[in-house]
Amino acid sequence: MVEIEDKLISLDVFEKRFVCDLNACKGACCVEGDNGAPLEEEEVNIIEEYLEKIKPYMREEGIRAIDNTGVFYMDQDNEPVTTLVNDAECAFVFFDRNNIAKCAIEEAYNNDDIDFKKPISCHLFPIRVAKLRNYMAVNYSYWNICDDACKLGKSLDVKTYKFLKEPIIRKWGEDFYNKMEEIDLELEKNNKITKVSE
Repeated sequence: MVEIEDKLISLDVFEKRFVCDLNACKGACCVEGDNGAPLEEEEVNIIEEYLEKIKPYMREEGIRAIDNTGVFYMDQDNEPVTTLVNDAECAFVFFDRNNIAKCAIEEAYNNDDIDFKKPISCHLFPIRVAKLRNYMAVNYSYWNICDDACKLGKSLDVKTYKFLKEPIIRKWGEDFYNKMEEIDLELEKNNKITKVSE
């Protein structure tokens, strides 16, 4: 682990290679899993505020689910997560002409309808953040549906944290990302990381 401020960062974040390959996975992370996407309390309020501008990009099934139960529910850890359709895909999912799962929130953002890109947990994936007593744990989360992303990242030699530069800066700021780069250089110089992980 590496410590920056109040964050404990797994070495996997520096070591493992990762680049999303939507053509291969078809956006599987938006439609598989046990729960909806983790939400921060502020994000729940933002999504509720922008909901009418997001709905035009949603599927009818997603709109019905949200009209019935709201934009979120509480998971087994009593944390808010996005509403699901039939306990399966995220309610905000729609499918493009190539049957790739896309995010209606992000689509509204891309079309300048709202100024909120998407939940930070989605933006940071495969990094997952867990709250500890005095720290936040920043971990690389392996999921077999992302094997193609791991292969692409390895072929392009792109470290996970570098692929996630934008969301890391969005979450913790540019200074934090710069510190990650400094630590990465130190790790390489000290041969702490000797090979590219699968």
